Amino acid sequence: MASDDELEDEVAAFLDVAERVYDEYDDGYIDADAALSRLGDHVSDLRDAYEGDE
Repeated sequence: MASDDELEDEVAAFLDVAERVYDEYDDGYIDADAALSRLGDHVSDLRDAYEGDE
């Protein structure tokens, strides 16, 4: 499992990329399927970091 500081950094990074995905969707740059796919990838990355599988 990641340390608290590492996990905090990973959560902050996730929130940043999630916000960008939402913004791109809202601006019409990507469709819903692509947005969900990208968010799913980022959720997997966050889960890996939490479980220490980076």
